[in-house]
Amino acid sequence: MFTGLVEELGTITAVVPQGAAVELSLHAPLVASDAAIGDSISVNGCCLTVVRREGDVLSFEAGSETLSRTNLGRLHSGSRVNLERSLKVGDRLGGHYVSGHIDALATLDRRLEEGPWAFLWFRVPAELSRQLASKGSVAVDGVSLTLVECMADQFSVALIPHTLAVTTLGQLQPGDAVNIETDLLAKYVQRQLAFVVDR
Repeated sequence: MFTGLVEELGTITAVVPQGAAVELSLHAPLVASDAAIGDSISVNGCCLTVVRREGDVLSFEAGSETLSRTNLGRLHSGSRVNLERSLKVGDRLGGHYVSGHIDALATLDRRLEEGPWAFLWFRVPAELSRQLASKGSVAVDGVSLTLVECMADQFSVALIPHTLAVTTLGQLQPGDAVNIETDLLAKYVQRQLAFVVDR
């Protein structure tokens, strides 16, 4: 479980094919400082398991399912990624509960600069729109954000200068793909309502 508060921007150092899977290695001095084999780390919002640590470099394996549903398959040496260590019991929850299980890929549709701020509009699969609500929460590439507008197949967020500076979202351009995880509570509410409607 994570909070969606990015701790560090890591840099991909190697992407090694392993059949239909890949091994991702990344440089991350802060996150690697206390990482152990088997730890769960959020990489662009995806919960991955540390399989090797060599100093400040962590390695993870991503299978075909993960690669097909996320933007991890598009990473290459030099790519930057948002990193967060898993939540410990008793830690402050500054963002919202993020499981690290990606629901879908979204595409940045529009970006509007407003001084040091930026408004971003993302296009999402229409079936996810039921799980999005204005002033609710969404994780974009692992970053906990507050929804501004929610439409049939789009949503917008307003990014403060700090978020633009310390996450990969600051470099996004129209057409870029991002990992989306909707709010856990919204998923369960939708699931329960489906049973009520089916009666």
